Formats: sequence, structure tokens, C-alpha cells
Amino acid sequence: MPAPNADRVPSSQTATLGALAVLGCLGLVTGCNLAPVQARPTVQTPAAFKEQPPEQAGPSGDWKPAEPRDAMARGSWWEMFQDPGLDALEAQATAANQTIAVAWAHFQAARAVVQQSQAQYYPTVTASPSVTRSRQFYAPTAASPRPAPFTGTSYALPFDASWEPDFWGGIRNAVQASSLEAQASFADLGNVRLTVQAEVAADYFSLRLQDRKQQLLEETVRADQESLDLTRAQAEAGMASGEDVELALAQLSLTRAQSLDLGIQRAQLEHALATLAGQPASAFALGVAPMTARPVAVPAGVPSQLLERRPDIAAAERRVAEANARIGVARAAYFPTTLLAASAGYQSSTLDHLISGPSLLWSVGASMAATLFDGGQRKAITEQARAAYTGTVATYRQTVLGAFQDVEDQLATLRILALELQQQQAAVASSRRGLDFALSRYQSGLDAYLNVAVAQTTLLGTERTALDLQMQQMTADVQLVKALGGGWKDPPPPGAGH
Repeated sequence: MPAPNADRVPSSQTATLGALAVLGCLGLVTGCNLAPVQARPTVQTPAAFKEQPPEQAGPSGDWKPAEPRDAMARGSWWEMFQDPGLDALEAQATAANQTIAVAWAHFQAARAVVQQSQAQYYPTVTASPSVTRSRQFYAPTAASPRPAPFTGTSYALPFDASWEPDFWGGIRNAVQASSLEAQASFADLGNVRLTVQAEVAADYFSLRLQDRKQQLLEETVRADQESLDLTRAQAEAGMASGEDVELALAQLSLTRAQSLDLGIQRAQLEHALATLAGQPASAFALGVAPMTARPVAVPAGVPSQLLERRPDIAAAERRVAEANARIGVARAAYFPTTLLAASAGYQSSTLDHLISGPSLLWSVGASMAATLFDGGQRKAITEQARAAYTGTVATYRQTVLGAFQDVEDQLATLRILALELQQQQAAVASSRRGLDFALSRYQSGLDAYLNVAVAQTTLLGTERTALDLQMQQMTADVQLVKALGGGWKDPPPPGAGH
């Protein structure tokens, strides 16, 4: 009968390996999931916005349960204002803004955490080759009563593998939680990008309206200069007093001071746009240009669509699901963990015979560990996870309520500003007629210059107020787009071309 091969694994050990493999497969297939069943938190959703114009409100049949669709393409929503200067700035800011870059880095890190969590699905394999030179003494024997020294070298090439089957779903829930956090981080990125784009648009419109104010003041300076020249001429002719001349000069100086003061605000807006565009303020400049953009009618849609479009709502909803998965991770700690381990390798006193059958060493086994008493630590961790879940639910609902408020605020602002601007434009027209009347009476010698100065001040004030209202209107238009989640494009219908 031939001698058994020294490298052959005994049948009993083969059976042990097979049993461990089957146990591991069962752990993957039939593992438990201890996380509660996840359901999107309920939130009171109105059928329509209160402040939305009736002609923009959709039929009640448009309402449906909201499903986050924050990943849909939003397009270049600012193009609806038809301003090439704004288009160029938005492109620069989207590509070079450093706040967006930070949010992108956070998303990249969150995505790497997902890969890190998924690595727990697989065994860990390590290798630790070694070479040891040592001197030892043989123990005394009858043949050699004195201990004899021996110096030798030992070579080892071991490989170790270990794997923890996910019987209780702890690893799966950890992967799920990290995946949801990555999705929330991506929604955060979209929210940061939308915020930066809205801020660029608002600052750009403010700067252009400052240019229009500057133009208005320059026109007023020229008119005041003409009034001063007229007053001096009339004073020389004895038709006006020195007091009238000084009053006209004071009016001109005051208007020039107001014109210079606008330079501060414009410079600050230009510097803010440089930072938003990712450029140093010292190397950035925007030439003076007239305001060409006009407010646009932004369709608000229905509130359920708002829940789909807003990236901050999507982020809050995914963090609710993440917190739910964390409960499953915490509950898995109540159950024992199983570790499958195996090692194999070679060990020899000579390098020539290292990789050979007689030098082969191996071991395989399984271990189980369970915490019998921890003083309530696991219970406290689980309660902490449940409390965190409750907090994320409240955060989600507060985010939704805040989104409804944002939309209603901007709709109300636009509605009231439209009415206010009509009245203000009527005041401008009346002030201009009043100035013409005051100038006519002054030139005819019927009134003193004081009436002209008052009329000029009144006209300039009403015109500047009208421009301020226009700036508020443009800003509210931009903020409404932001409150609605930015621009959006519906996905193509099934079967549409690519």
C-alpha cells in the first residue's frame, strides 16, 4: 500500500472546509436585515401655491406623491434672461468656483467611503514573508552531555485569509448607509452649485442696475449743471439772487457726491462676482453696460414637483434613509459575529526547498464571538441611532416647510413688487412733469429756484426708488428659480432617441 501523500488534505479536514464554505454562502444568501422598513416621512403637501397667479396654476390632477429627481438635468436656467454677459459669468463660476470645488471633494470622499464599506463583503488576505537567522543550543543528551550551539536560517512564506460572513446585515446596512450618504452629498453638491449660480445672477443684475443708476445720476448732473448756468445768467441779469446760485451749486455738488458714492457699491459687487467666478478681484473687471435683462414669468408648478426638484430636500430625504440603515448596524451588534480564517504557506531552513510539499503548512478554522454583558452599551448605541433617525425626519420636514416658505415668499414679493413698481413709475412721471412746471415758472421769473431744487430732488429720488424696485424684482425672480430647485428638463419619454 503506497504511503499517503504528505500534501494531501485529509478527508475530515476537506469536509470541514466544505462546511465552512457552505456556511459562508448561507450567510450571504439568508443573512438577516435588522434595519426597520424604510418609508419616506409624511409631510403635509398643499395642492397648489397660495401666491401663484391663477393662470400659472396647474389643474388639481397634477398632484402626485413626490419622488426625488434631483439628478435630472437642470440646464442653463439663467439663459432665459437672455443676457450674454450673465451667460459667460455663470459658465466661469460653474467651472471655477471654489465653494463648488469643496462640495465636489466632499462628494468624492463620500463615494470613496462607499467603496471602503463594500470592501467588507470580501475576505482579507495578507502575506508576511520572513527570513530569520538565529543561534540555538541543542539540549544535553547521554551521547553529548554538553549543550552544543547551532546557528541556522529559517525561511517562511505564509498567507493568511479571514472573512466575516454578514449573517445579521450589519455590513449590508453599513454599505447602504454610506451609499445614501454619498447620494445626499451629491445632492448637497447640486444645492451648492445652484446657490452659487443664483448668487452670480443676483449680483450681476445688481451691478447692471448700479450702472443704470450711475447713468441716471450723470444725466442729473448735466441737468443740474444747466440749471446752475441758467441761475448764474439770471443772477447777472438781476433776475435771481445769490442765494439761488448757491442753492443750484449745492444741488449740483450733492448729485455729484451721490454719483461717486455709487462707485463703492459697484466695486464691491464686481469684487464679489470675481470671487464667485474663482478669480482674484484684482484681475477681474466688468465694463459698464446697460441693463438688458427683464423679469420673466417663472412657472412654479405644483408643490409635489418642488419636492422632486429641490436638491436640499433630496439630501434630507436620503439622510433619513441613511439614519434608518444605521439602526440596522446598531442592532446587529446584539448578535454574535463569526470569523472564518485560513492560513497556508511554506517554511524551510533552506531557500532551495522552501516551495516544496514537505515545507507546506496550512490551517483552517472558524470562531464565534458574542458579547454577554456590556453594561447597556449596545442598547445606548441603538437608542442613539433611533434618536438620530427621529432628528433627520424632523430635519426633512423642516426642509420641506422651508422650501414651501421660500416659494411663497418670492411669489408674494414678485406680485407685490409688480404693483408697487406701477405706482412708482406713475410717481416718476408725475415728478418729471412737476420739474418741468417748476423750471418753466422759474425761467419766467414767477418762482424762486428753491421750487426747482425741490422738484429736481423729488424726481431723482423717485427714479432711484424705481430702479431699486427693479433690482428687487430681478433678485426675487432669481430667488424664485432657486427656491424651485433651479432649471429643469423632464426626462425623455420611453422609446425616445438618444
